[in-house]
Amino acid sequence: MSDTISVIPLDGLTPPVLHELNRLLIDTVEDGASIGFLPPLAEEEAAAYWQGVHGPGVLLWVAMDGEAVAGTVQLHLALKPNGAHRAELAKLMVHPDHRRKGIAGMLIDAAEQAAAAHGRTLIVLDTREGDPSNLLYLSRGYIEAGRIPDFAISAEGGLDTTVLYYKKL
Repeated sequence: MSDTISVIPLDGLTPPVLHELNRLLIDTVEDGASIGFLPPLAEEEAAAYWQGVHGPGVLLWVAMDGEAVAGTVQLHLALKPNGAHRAELAKLMVHPDHRRKGIAGMLIDAAEQAAAAHGRTLIVLDTREGDPSNLLYLSRGYIEAGRIPDFAISAEGGLDTTVLYYKKL
């Protein structure tokens, strides 16, 4: 874990932070991440995504390395009465230049702590089969719940399987 990284909740977007988040998203997609976008991702599309993220029940953190955004994660709190005990971990991204420094774990810790503080006892997520994130989630105590074939279109035009995970807090 890096001593220079700090994880902070993000309540709003300033132009410098928006620019950094755009770079993070674009570079992560270019690096092959399956996070809902296909390369090449335009700066305008990235900005529109980030500007639409904040909403009811969405919590967002950034991992900062000085002034640079090194990673981010979202926690989507279920807002329906029958889901008041659960949340979804979403859009965990660490910039390719900042991987293998413990940042993903720091971001997951922040999201799990917030989930517990909001009375959530169950976290769910999905990730592409075969990605390194599968090992990360398993190492963090997440349990595989199943797989959905042909879930997402890959950058190469094929169809990828997604793996569903859950963790009881």
